Amino acid sequence: MLRESAAATSIPLDARAITDPSIDPLVPAGRSLLAFVDAALSGEDLSGTRANLAAELGWDGTVAAAAVIGNFEMMNRIADAIGMPVSPGGLARTEEWRALLGLDRFRH
Repeated sequence: MLRESAAATSIPLDARAITDPSIDPLVPAGRSLLAFVDAALSGEDLSGTRANLAAELGWDGTVAAAAVIGNFEMMNRIADAIGMPVSPGGLARTEEWRALLGLDRFRH
């Protein structure tokens, strides 16, 4: 979804920043977004990262970011809970990004 959104909006994106914090993601407020996501998914106190993100994106942008995090978490938990495999087509479509981010190391 991230890849397609970046392509559809012509916003540059360096997806390697998702797994390598030394890389600039290139999207507006990208580093703050990544910090907010990391804090939310790790269960850390969000007050600092939320305030930083709000300073860059405003409260509407921060709320939208929180909603996206919640939606992705929900979808992933449901898929994991029911043991839903990734389809062969899904694997083919994501091959380049999985390689870029080193995600295949998590496959069973």
